[in-house]
Amino acid sequence: MAAQSTNETPDDVSSDVIADTHASVEHGSSGLPQLEFQHWAGQIGYLLILFVVLYVLIAKVFAPRLRKVMDERADTIDTAIAAARSVQTEAAAQVEAARAEVEKARADARATAAAAKARVTEEFNARLAADEAVVGARIAEAEAKIAATRDAAMGNVTTIATDATSAMVERLTGKAPTAAELSATIKGAA
Repeated sequence: MAAQSTNETPDDVSSDVIADTHASVEHGSSGLPQLEFQHWAGQIGYLLILFVVLYVLIAKVFAPRLRKVMDERADTIDTAIAAARSVQTEAAAQVEAARAEVEKARADARATAAAAKARVTEEFNARLAADEAVVGARIAEAEAKIAATRDAAMGNVTTIATDATSAMVERLTGKAPTAAELSATIKGAA
């Protein structure tokens, strides 16, 4: 039909196509060549070739690349975990060192405070003793003055008592007593 002249009209071409289609349907053809048994052997061959090519590509190219990426990722994760653990261990050691330094500083501060308290207490006790000595000296001096004043007053008491007694006796009796009588009377009263 292809050998016919090109002077055919579109109606002639369509009638030829319809005639070819009817002829193929009459011979048992369904119109889809991939479903015909005569073409299956070639299709299965191509399927096997494509399967082998895809298998080789996956097994030799894609799977190794994927495995390499996964291994690198696993190595990166393991390295990061190991680094994190070492940093964590180092941080724990630093925390312990800082805790020990803080405890040492607290102990030093307590010792310094205790030493300062002891020094201040000693200074206070020394000042207290010095002040007590000064006060004691002043008290002793005051007591000595008081004793001297008392002794002087007591010496005058006898004179005052003698004068008072003499004045009373003279007023009551009208006559003045003698010094011996007054002395005996005052000594007897004391």
